Amino acid sequence: MKRIVVFGATGRVGRQVLLHLPSREVQIRAVVRNPDIAGLPPHVEVLHGDLTKPESLDACLHDVDAVFLVWTAPRSAAAGALDRILRRTGRVVFLSSPYKTAHPLFQQPNPMRLLHREIDRLIETSGADWTFLRPGMFAANASGWWAPQIRAGDVVRWPRLSAPTAPVHERDIAAVAVRALCEDGHAGAEYVLTGPESLTQLEQIETLGSAVGRRLRVEEISPDEARREWVGFMPSHVVDMLLDAWEAAIGQPAHVTSTVEEVTGSSARTFREWATDHASEFQA
Repeated sequence: MKRIVVFGATGRVGRQVLLHLPSREVQIRAVVRNPDIAGLPPHVEVLHGDLTKPESLDACLHDVDAVFLVWTAPRSAAAGALDRILRRTGRVVFLSSPYKTAHPLFQQPNPMRLLHREIDRLIETSGADWTFLRPGMFAANASGWWAPQIRAGDVVRWPRLSAPTAPVHERDIAAVAVRALCEDGHAGAEYVLTGPESLTQLEQIETLGSAVGRRLRVEEISPDEARREWVGFMPSHVVDMLLDAWEAAIGQPAHVTSTVEEVTGSSARTFREWATDHASEFQA
């Protein structure tokens, strides 16, 4: 029976990978910093491990066949942790980012690009079979961005409303990950994953309103207003990166791929489907 280890198991994508893995065919092990509060399914073996402490990973990686990796530690920890991981498994599926994609949305300066490029390099040169998942904008960003305003009332204030993206459902990212973990034929693949449609941010907010049965009033704010209002909401460098990326994307459709369907045989879920699945997160 194949043994698969999941790092980042308590995040949105990691949890979906655990749920999608065929538990009757594989033994599933989750590596978390705090097993007592992880709240993972009972069929999952939950072990303590910390990417910043490579020695803590040894027991987690004993006799494993494949690893799903979401990087959740500082860049400085990458070399030590990856050396431990890559010496103990023959297959790694890494949740990277689409920094190689030419669309301007993905080409803005971003510290995460540097981190993912470095981890990609370490994995590529390790000799292990690897698959890189490169999702575009996560549909789940809507929970952090718009849910607080929608729960509080009917007004959503947001910049760059005409910027289009193609939000991808975390269940689709996980479905592709599971194929790469459990099947042959994915070694060396770099899968750019998006939702099936280009939607402006305004259209996405309106879709959320429809999903919760409310008419929302959407007010466009300037970048400077966003910077002032988002103090404490997200780091300033992230704010600048998002504002620049959205500005660069205006005037052209979002980058849309058919990769989810090509890999899984099922069409990528729409943002409306995501909004319906997560409507409770937007209810007061």
